Amino acid sequence: MHQALLLMKSCGVTIKKPVTYLKEGLSHEQDPVPGYVLDDQYVSSVGTKFPVKWSAPEVFHYFKYSSKSDVWAFGILMWEVFSLGKQPYDLYDNSQVVVKVSQGHRLYRPQLASDTIYQIMYSCWHELPEKRPTFQQLLASIEPLREKDKP
Repeated sequence: MHQALLLMKSCGVTIKKPVTYLKEGLSHEQDPVPGYVLDDQYVSSVGTKFPVKWSAPEVFHYFKYSSKSDVWAFGILMWEVFSLGKQPYDLYDNSQVVVKVSQGHRLYRPQLASDTIYQIMYSCWHELPEKRPTFQQLLASIEPLREKDKP
């Protein structure tokens, strides 16, 4: 639950409005242990705590945060929404998640997610950060689906 709250700090969630992912996201979060910023990347110091189950491989291997690691976390958030709040990787502890994700394991398609929605979230989990979509590309993919569902 604590890890979900850390991620949800970056999200605005209400009952009457859709989930909104805030611009700052996890890559700009203030860290109690100093790190340094290079362009669009934040590199944290060893010993920094972070939500493993929402983190991209470059975060748990190299402590590198970027807008692309935020995209990974957004994909996990999408999975949580379409699984009605299930814990990602609920059968694994953090060390097992690191191994599984490093081996290419990804979350399954939630029952409420269409194939199209799952393809969008799955694209957020590409091993290589540069192969993940940008938030602008995600919006361009999601917006038509939202328009399609309007009464």
